[in-house]
Amino acid sequence: MDLNLSNKNALVCGSSQGIGKAIAIQLASMGANVTLFARNLEKLNEVKAQLANNGSQEHFAICADFSDTPAVSRALKEQLTVVPQYHILINNTGGPAPGPANTAKSEEFITAFNQHLINNHQITQSVIEGMKEAGYGRIVNVISTSVKQPLQGLGVSNTVRGAVASWGKTLSNELGQFGITVNNVLPGATNTVRLESIIKNKAAKQGLTIEEMEAEEKSIIPMRRFGEAEEFANVVGFLASPAASYVTGVSIPVDGGRTSCL
Repeated sequence: MDLNLSNKNALVCGSSQGIGKAIAIQLASMGANVTLFARNLEKLNEVKAQLANNGSQEHFAICADFSDTPAVSRALKEQLTVVPQYHILINNTGGPAPGPANTAKSEEFITAFNQHLINNHQITQSVIEGMKEAGYGRIVNVISTSVKQPLQGLGVSNTVRGAVASWGKTLSNELGQFGITVNNVLPGATNTVRLESIIKNKAAKQGLTIEEMEAEEKSIIPMRRFGEAEEFANVVGFLASPAASYVTGVSIPVDGGRTSCL
């Protein structure tokens, strides 16, 4: 099985921590040149120092806040003068704040839509031509299991994530002829800062301790534990590799079996 990413350039969004960081580390370990992209340059440089380097690899860090769509576009445009061609794109950014859909303000949906779908779309458009020229492209959208089964208390997130999944599937149909695959990977409960925030919020609302809330959440996962970011990154690494050349247009949960639908 060919998992070698030598001479491949990868752009990993939201890579200063959590799942994005784990993906960047995984792709670098497979030989890719990795460009980290997030809003905290200090954290990005810390992650950059942790990336594997076989002597021929070159890694970069670029900075922009994904809530500022024009700033994201400017930062990427400048980076493309340094690395004009990317073979791998990981679309990933932090999710909207929890809360029910029926009380959410219209502005919350608009902000989330821009932060996720519009940013993903602009970034993807920036790298598609390079992928076509290379005859090799891997676009992986990190979304949520909510695209298969909406999650309670995440109204805005459920709505916007579903839109991103549909967008990804549409792109896969359009780009397959160029040797470009587009897949969605859906994290379940994974040990990240995001999960800590969600559990803390749920515990406060239900009058439970954080430990009690964690135990309740784990009880509905067949594997009875939370996932690790590295486990998620392993799946993304495969999809980014030559070995996954005939896998496209799918949404893959990495959730310990929590999603109950097929």
